[in-house]
Amino acid sequence: MFKHLATNPKLSRGRLHNEFEDDQFRTPFERDRGRVIHSSSFRKLKHKTQVFIESESDYYRTRLTHSLEVAQISRSLCRLFSLNEDLGETVALAHDLGHPPFGHNGENALNLSMSKHGGFNHNDQTLRVITLIEKRHPKFDGLNLSWESLEGIVKHNGPVTMANGPVQLYNDNHDLELVTFAGPEAQVAALADDIAYSNHDIDDALRAGFIDLNDLCDVPLVGSMISEVRSLYPEAPAARQGHETIRRVINRMVSDLVSETQRRVTELKPKSAQEVRDQDMPVVSFSESMQEHNLILQKFLFDNMYRHYRVVRMASKARRVVSDLFELFLHEPNCLPTEWSERCEGAGYPSTARLVADYVAGMTDRYALEEYAKMFDVKVQI
Repeated sequence: MFKHLATNPKLSRGRLHNEFEDDQFRTPFERDRGRVIHSSSFRKLKHKTQVFIESESDYYRTRLTHSLEVAQISRSLCRLFSLNEDLGETVALAHDLGHPPFGHNGENALNLSMSKHGGFNHNDQTLRVITLIEKRHPKFDGLNLSWESLEGIVKHNGPVTMANGPVQLYNDNHDLELVTFAGPEAQVAALADDIAYSNHDIDDALRAGFIDLNDLCDVPLVGSMISEVRSLYPEAPAARQGHETIRRVINRMVSDLVSETQRRVTELKPKSAQEVRDQDMPVVSFSESMQEHNLILQKFLFDNMYRHYRVVRMASKARRVVSDLFELFLHEPNCLPTEWSERCEGAGYPSTARLVADYVAGMTDRYALEEYAKMFDVKVQI
């Protein structure tokens, strides 16, 4: 469909650190995907919160299952558009590597704790993970991903016009052209993220009993799908009607994305991946009406799922755990494991704060709760 816009791996801008490319069978983007999947940070997503704390149930999404679902949608869309599937999948798999334990609640707690030291943002932290924190190569830190993968991961949500902290620091040495849009594959991955979390949060909310299908009937994007499903399958159990509804909503969002993207490509006439970056608007996009419908759906989920008292209680607990651990390690860095404490400049220093943020952000939900118990419950053996 848009093969002329696909990012060509043979024309990759390369990696920050030169490597002996001894792989005759894979492109740079295939290698990037493998590096992400084999990283310890990717494995730890299995035990990091999406909405529900991982210990709540084996059914609910975690950051790992969410990332896999985003990658599946991203790859399918890239194939449909004749874009580079491996690059679209790499960006999708890596986009949440910087999430701390307990999802956005952990992120908000770390951002508040780091307010005097440059703040904390999971997108910025993802860049730190893949360029600094992962330590696998004998000669350099990070995964040393290709320029195209790094650029897509950093800018998948749009140009970074107010870069500071980790992103600006990295960009000073390796220009990712922050003020432009990302390439087409990264734009696809960003919208695959929107499709995945909106629909799968509905699924988890239904499973948790926070809502039922009747509650969704007045939500424009979902209500019409429920009517269709109930008309076609009136005797089906509610759970199966819910799954079929979600499948149809995903298809509806994908169809809208394809139609709007075709319209924009026809109107803007980009001739290459670089010309996609240079536009003053995203080339891959939902229509305005779909964007409005998605905002209504997000408000519904905020009111009925994210603000449900069970989720609020979990969020409150999570914020205390993250905040208390951060403050303890910041002011008593000798309590950190040796490989971390020996790198600290001293208690309360800005560099120590960033190091502690890296340590806490790298925790899984389970490990954070265990560390909290060890450090604050005198009955728990260290």
